Amino acid sequence: MTLSLAAVLAESALRRPDHPALVLGTERTTYRELWDGARRYAAVLRDQGIGPGDRVALLLPNSRHFPLAYFGVLALGAVAVPVNALLRAEEIAHVLRDAGAAALVCAEALLAEGARAAEAAGTPVLTVDQARDAGRPRLDALAGPATPIAGAVPREPGDLAVVLYTSGTTGRPKGAMLTHLNLEMNTATTMLSPFDYRPEDVLLGCLPLFHTFGQICGMATCFRAGATLVLMPRFDGPQALDLMVRERCTLVMGVPTMYHALLAAARTDPRRPPLDRAFCGGAALPVPVLEDFRETFGCPVYEGYGLTETSPVVAYNQRAWPLRPGTVGRPIWGVEVAVARAEVEGRIEPLPAGEIGEVVIRGHNVMAGYLNLPGASAEAVVDGWFRSGDLGTLDADGYLTIVDRKKDLVLRGGYNVYPREVEEVLARHPAVAQVAVVGLPDEVHGQEVCAVVVPRPGIRPDRELAAGITAWSRERMAAYKYPRRVEFTEAFPLGAGGKVLKRELVARLTG
Repeated sequence: MTLSLAAVLAESALRRPDHPALVLGTERTTYRELWDGARRYAAVLRDQGIGPGDRVALLLPNSRHFPLAYFGVLALGAVAVPVNALLRAEEIAHVLRDAGAAALVCAEALLAEGARAAEAAGTPVLTVDQARDAGRPRLDALAGPATPIAGAVPREPGDLAVVLYTSGTTGRPKGAMLTHLNLEMNTATTMLSPFDYRPEDVLLGCLPLFHTFGQICGMATCFRAGATLVLMPRFDGPQALDLMVRERCTLVMGVPTMYHALLAAARTDPRRPPLDRAFCGGAALPVPVLEDFRETFGCPVYEGYGLTETSPVVAYNQRAWPLRPGTVGRPIWGVEVAVARAEVEGRIEPLPAGEIGEVVIRGHNVMAGYLNLPGASAEAVVDGWFRSGDLGTLDADGYLTIVDRKKDLVLRGGYNVYPREVEEVLARHPAVAQVAVVGLPDEVHGQEVCAVVVPRPGIRPDRELAAGITAWSRERMAAYKYPRRVEFTEAFPLGAGGKVLKRELVARLTG
């Protein structure tokens, strides 16, 4: 049996050759052009000595070169290793060494860090978008006159397709090994439900393609459906709203900060796109924001849950079932979710409905393991279940609610405080635009609850406001939960997937 993730693009090029696959600025690329270009990139990579099974790192921003290189690598039977474009040279070098990358495809704009990393790791570099000759092979220039490879090299379902590195919140990033079966199943399954794609759909591609949310949920499912991806090089609220209106986008996928920005843009721009549905992931979106978006844009926001290690989607709210705000819906087809005792190691002990425990997952989406880390792989996948490190509950109807990361749990005076629960309450305060709750060291209670707040426009952050938020919270939460400490910031530090980097907030506040 053979299976290649490259078929996601190849089959749509056969079925809808002249339909726009990609829109970027004034440039429109059809499916025929995109697949032809990917096969030309594959031909150049082959001439550079890349073959089936070789790892090729991609250090590329959101541009047409990303899908061309990504599907070119897959068509060649090689393994794509997308690299976070925000990383510095030392971090990139770790990925190149760990993956054993045979080559790095790097955009000129990222060469300052990419070239240094490649030199340190001894990895050959091919550039794209390079304006001047720096003595390196230019993949896009060489691809122009190249003869495309005939078609995708056959692969086994269990062969590696992509290695995606985790964000490294608990140490050095680990490479999650994802197979062709993992990714093709996640793409085909989620295209139908929850994303409910139709060929005439137009997706706003505002997520970074090097991240699993933008890459699989965005690019891959869109191409699998033969729909159109309107790509943004970098997200900006007013520009995103303008682009959605001009290109008549029917769906959007984003992280919470993007929904906050779209709502802010909509306050000064009365135009509205023909949005039919919106999907949120990466972190929890407060229920008031969900309600505000539906009222402003006239369509629901479906929240879901996934991880790099699960290809990525695990569960989602979707049209097939009643929408339950505050939950991440039910597991997708072919995937099981349970809640197990978080403190038990070496085995999985499921808990009854309604009890808080660690979310564990099994199904076609679970990775093949962490690259070069058999010990970490054995700890992460136990009895066939992937241990997510997230705390959650399952209700009697199978809806999953994510309570928090195990590591973000605040232990105050012997009581468990779940930051998300506190954040949901604080999001309703009239002065609060965004909030993140963290635990800070405390001599008396072990940890103290601290709310870090981005105020609404026009609100002056001062001691009086902080005291007011604490007093307001005390009326609405148990004594051990409400934040005794309130700090203000203009913006949160964010990871590539849009998650607030709480460890950085804690470092700021305790440094």
